[in-house]
Amino acid sequence: MKRNTFLSTIVVVALLALLSACGGNSSKNSKVEKAKSKKKVVDVPRFNSDSAYKYVAEQCAFGPRVPGSEAANLCADYLENTLERFADTVYVQEFKARAYNDKILDGKNIIASFGKEKKSRVFLSAHWDSRPYADHDPDVANHNVPIDGANDGASGVGVLLEMARLFAEKSPSIGVDIVLFDVEDYGPPQDNQRKDGADFWGLGSQYWAKNPHVFGYNAYFGILLDMVGDANARFPMEEISLYYAPHVVKKVWATAERLGYGNYFVKDNAGAITDDHYYVNTIAGIPTIDIIHIEDATKGGSFVSYWHTINDNIDNIDKNTLGVVGETVTQVVYEE
Repeated sequence: MKRNTFLSTIVVVALLALLSACGGNSSKNSKVEKAKSKKKVVDVPRFNSDSAYKYVAEQCAFGPRVPGSEAANLCADYLENTLERFADTVYVQEFKARAYNDKILDGKNIIASFGKEKKSRVFLSAHWDSRPYADHDPDVANHNVPIDGANDGASGVGVLLEMARLFAEKSPSIGVDIVLFDVEDYGPPQDNQRKDGADFWGLGSQYWAKNPHVFGYNAYFGILLDMVGDANARFPMEEISLYYAPHVVKKVWATAERLGYGNYFVKDNAGAITDDHYYVNTIAGIPTIDIIHIEDATKGGSFVSYWHTINDNIDNIDKNTLGVVGETVTQVVYEE
């Protein structure tokens, strides 16, 4: 993914409206309390952060999951086999995509459906490939070295695999599709950025948005997980998410606060990130948000220091953060 600028004035207004809705005068607060008291009680299975961490570690054990590599092929088989243990149906969507350097890449989007017969649905997503270049590494000698992508990719997938286990244990009232995108992180390296405006990031999500796994597929909303495993993670409100799906942002952040995780899900505006959710919103038309770790969001924002470096490895993955994200999103799904 990459940072971008996006309709800032409109989104700031949306953010202010969202924040005011979370606070406000006493009469509004009393209405909120009444709404909470009427909220149905749902038995939500317990998200296991140790299990999520294990799924992250198992992906990283294959090595860098660069599209077309042996490690990627082995990991794709692993993801498919793991999801087949839990889901009603698993789809492997094979596709070809042209990279920034005109290389034709073989990709695999892996989709798991739960409650396939249910018309009311939500979808959860992450990307499972890893960056072919450590182009932000402080050592220039590493700039052409592929990365493990433990946080940038595997962390979100690990959370979703654990959620898949829960869905098999106790079916939510709504249908759920888990979509694992391939070829998200094959964009041009830092020293070779393309200026022609082509969309060279999120190639798997672009393909899925144009060619969903089920003809005419739709969902109430979608949630993308990206870089959700760092020990010091903070998830501000990302700008594209606020523009296309402010109601989903409000739902997720309110749930996190109710669970006691307001120090993780903060109400800062992160600016815009061109990530998989951008293409789902603009092509498929499904309101989709991005839960993504952005540091110092109020000061312009940045990714973690080891982003797109050889240090994005399992040593930086924190079980507690995986648990915070997993528990929050699990709660949202079961309360839907």
